[in-house]
Amino acid sequence: MNEDYKDFIEASGLLKYDPAIISKIYQKNPSRLLKRLWQTLIPIFLYIISVGWDKLTGQLKKESKARFRAKQLTNLLVELGPAFVKAGQALSTRPDIIPVILLEELSELQDQLPGFDGNKAMELIEEDLNKKIDEIFLTIDKDPISAASLGQVHKAVLKNKEIVAVKVQRPGLREQITLDLYIVRNIANWLKNNIGLIRSDLVALIDELGKRVFEEMDYLNEAENAEKFRNLHLHNSKIAVPKIYKETTSRRVLTMEWIDGTKLTNLEGVKNLGIDPDEMIEIGVQCSLEQLLEHGFFHADPHPGNLLALKDGRLCYLDFGMMSEVSRSSRSGLIQAVVHLVNKNFDKLSQDFVKLGFLSKEVNLEPIVPAFQDVFVNAVELGVSKMDFKSVTDDMSGVMYKFPFQLPPYYALIIRSLLTLEGIALSVDPDFKILGAAYPYFARRLMEDPDPQLRESLKEMLFDKKQFKWDRLEDLLSNAAKQTNLDLEKLLDEVINLLFSPKGGFLRDEIINGLTSQIDLIGLKLLKSVNNFLPKSIKLNVDKENNNLNDLILSIEPFKNFLEIIQKIPGYSIDIFLKRMPRLISEPYTKEMSFKIAKKVTEKGVVRLVKIAAGSTI
Repeated sequence: MNEDYKDFIEASGLLKYDPAIISKIYQKNPSRLLKRLWQTLIPIFLYIISVGWDKLTGQLKKESKARFRAKQLTNLLVELGPAFVKAGQALSTRPDIIPVILLEELSELQDQLPGFDGNKAMELIEEDLNKKIDEIFLTIDKDPISAASLGQVHKAVLKNKEIVAVKVQRPGLREQITLDLYIVRNIANWLKNNIGLIRSDLVALIDELGKRVFEEMDYLNEAENAEKFRNLHLHNSKIAVPKIYKETTSRRVLTMEWIDGTKLTNLEGVKNLGIDPDEMIEIGVQCSLEQLLEHGFFHADPHPGNLLALKDGRLCYLDFGMMSEVSRSSRSGLIQAVVHLVNKNFDKLSQDFVKLGFLSKEVNLEPIVPAFQDVFVNAVELGVSKMDFKSVTDDMSGVMYKFPFQLPPYYALIIRSLLTLEGIALSVDPDFKILGAAYPYFARRLMEDPDPQLRESLKEMLFDKKQFKWDRLEDLLSNAAKQTNLDLEKLLDEVINLLFSPKGGFLRDEIINGLTSQIDLIGLKLLKSVNNFLPKSIKLNVDKENNNLNDLILSIEPFKNFLEIIQKIPGYSIDIFLKRMPRLISEPYTKEMSFKIAKKVTEKGVVRLVKIAAGSTI
């Protein structure tokens, strides 16, 4: 048997990425490797020489030249094939490794290649499904409707007359990807060992890329992802996921429900469906946040072709090859980081980055804190709802490149996902701010989530140097109220939990003072009413202006604001308060508060009687 063919067969049998096994395959017989090296290293070498010359002559310092070379690299990666395209896309999310200009150009790298011969696609379908085409489909279009680096899609009709989309993998893809990953990994290893400027572990990055690409090439894995995504969002009537046909799905063939929809970026098309594009964006943002912060299982590639508006008003997600997971602790950590950002606590924010795995524990955080302040302070002053995510991300890219950051794989995919989603939203609304759209969701999670870390974060946000900040509670409640799926009863329970927590003493004191003033005000009004009927000879001196009355009324303003916000939330009813009365009455702190209120009211009353006896004006 030909040695090259043996390598081909061995590589095609690899179901999981394993760099050790891949090395053994190509070390045994280097002829095919040498041929591919000639095809790849020569253009890469020529590119490196041209960049090196620009650097020596000082040309690379000019932004126009740097951008030209960045675009040149992007085009070169497309020419070199799928593995290099995927590597470029992976680097486009790593500001800790590459400078901003190259980052921007690589982010434009499209995962689109010309389609391959339709007859070969039919042969692959028959080979993988072990059936003739006419045994599976009534009809199938041999010309693909779309093609990407890993495969292409054909429209077909099953025997039961259901219209489907059939994704077919490129012939020989696994073998080509395996060989190219081996080459890219060795290039990364050389750069790691010989180029001192690169501090990140490029080999680890390529290994992570290899793992993900192998997952993407396994269409059975994509089918499982689609079903898991569908089940997680069954409760959401606004989200659609295509049905998967398992009986006609294999590792290289994926058959799914055909979806007639309109890309969100096609504004006129969406409007012609009778749908508000802004509403579609809102659904997409809320779904993305739910994926990220509730389920920890998110769609990492929401480009315009993968998000479709349907005529029934639903948003349909396509292509579940690139998914990622975020642990519970990382999800809580991300929300905590938002709290520290909003509070402008940059010292704690830097510590959050250590907990999230961006910085090692050995890193000196002292110079990083002012760098964070430079990036975020002006943006936070404007308010979260007006913060420009792309601008802040670009500024953060500079900080991450300057300091020893190492991005966890999940974070790189989160940023890519959110930036892509924001790009789609901006095509609909030029003033769109994804952080502003996301903040109500963060507020709801902060108010509702029973996670102990988030309970502490909530308290941290509401207290400033032991002083309760009513304005922050109002801001959180008003933002949380913007969520259509807000659980009002759960939110109210969390407010009560906060009130009766050990750290809620300052909040209880605010309520005690407010209620004391209100009861005293009622008593004062009653005394004045009685005074009107007293004979002139014993009438009390009453200050008609009594400027203090307004102050007393203002002291209970937070309660008014709280109730006004609560009443605007869908599902509000006085019953939600009545149901909680037994708990409120039985709480030990309630009795303590009642005694304190009675004591303070009595003290105020005694003071007033003394003033009356002394002839003072009340």
